Amino acid sequence: FEKARVVFEPTPRRSLMAKACTHNYMVLNVADNVNASLHFYKYVGEGKFEYQEPPAGQQAIPIGCDVQVRAVYPKTLDDIFLIKDGYLEPDKLEIASAKDCATTTETLYSKPHLFDSTNLMVEQHQATSKDGTKVPYFMIRHKEMEFNGSNPTLVDGYGGFEIPLLPGYAAGVGAVWLQRGGVKVVANIRGGGEFGPEWHQSALRENRCKAYEDFEAVGRDLIERGVTRPECMACIGGSNGGLLVGNMLTREGAALWGSIVCQVPLLDMKRFHKLLAGASWMAEYGNPDVPEDWKFLKNYSPYQRIHDVCLQPGSTWKAPETLFTTSTRDDRVHPGHARKMVKRLQDDVPPEKANTVLYWENTEGGHGGAADNGQRAFMWALVYRFLWATIGEKAKPDCKLLSKL
Repeated sequence: FEKARVVFEPTPRRSLMAKACTHNYMVLNVADNVNASLHFYKYVGEGKFEYQEPPAGQQAIPIGCDVQVRAVYPKTLDDIFLIKDGYLEPDKLEIASAKDCATTTETLYSKPHLFDSTNLMVEQHQATSKDGTKVPYFMIRHKEMEFNGSNPTLVDGYGGFEIPLLPGYAAGVGAVWLQRGGVKVVANIRGGGEFGPEWHQSALRENRCKAYEDFEAVGRDLIERGVTRPECMACIGGSNGGLLVGNMLTREGAALWGSIVCQVPLLDMKRFHKLLAGASWMAEYGNPDVPEDWKFLKNYSPYQRIHDVCLQPGSTWKAPETLFTTSTRDDRVHPGHARKMVKRLQDDVPPEKANTVLYWENTEGGHGGAADNGQRAFMWALVYRFLWATIGEKAKPDCKLLSKL
């Protein structure tokens, strides 16, 4: 390795997502603060690569867009395929050349636009978490949105298993939420893979609450910036993201969130390892049968927190309006998590502290919650009807944009 040379070195906010090699070039797909960028290196012999400065006027990949790169035929060609999509752009296949750093592209195929994004825009901001960590988030909104704290805002997150939340096209979000004046936020919290293994490992086991502090920081930043206010802000998450929003329910509750959508969730951290695939997640969360692990696990187990924290004397906690969805045939996260959580909220919590707890269980569909497009459409129609009936109604009196659209 004496002749080895560093071509790319990651930083805390910059990571290598993929690479492609053509006949004479190496193309690196780099995530820089969760924004995609392509970097071109020309092979000059003797194992050496030289960085190619992009030509003047080359357009960078827009914020809120993602790209994948593939070599067309590396044995003889320097052509590359670019697969692009984003929050406002459907999947598109382009062909370009590494010789000019993909300055000129030709579209080979593009999926149709399924909602009008003309008056929509994507921004990226960052919030400061409890320990000072900067947490990036994307915000997709209408260009005419007023910063008066009255916009219905849906915050999405995951924060686990080194899975990054990258930009992607979601027609349903655009058609039934964004076009009607809603704001969508995607929080890139710790536990995910946006910045590589360290970002993930910083929220494992006893540090899991770092992910939840990050998510709360994003919510507070949206309030401070005048985007929304607690009664007009909802959060949504599924699977490990269901555990995330389950903690939002039992931590700040209605003090920060107007409503919550909790999908195929993990909620009882005392028994998660005994149900279906749960035992395989102990490296992520811990082993509740080990007393030292249970000491920290119980702090982010929503099912236990209802009794241990939320209903303790002197607590001012109230539950936001909440919708739980799951599937009888979920083979990954047992539907018992959602069932028992709903029962506890309905039976053990006084009505004045949890006045709206809704539950929908599909009998098919596995961990995705739906077995076909018809069931999937019904499930998401239910979710967005719930959101418009909760935070949407609370935003209506002050949000002029809602009356225009």
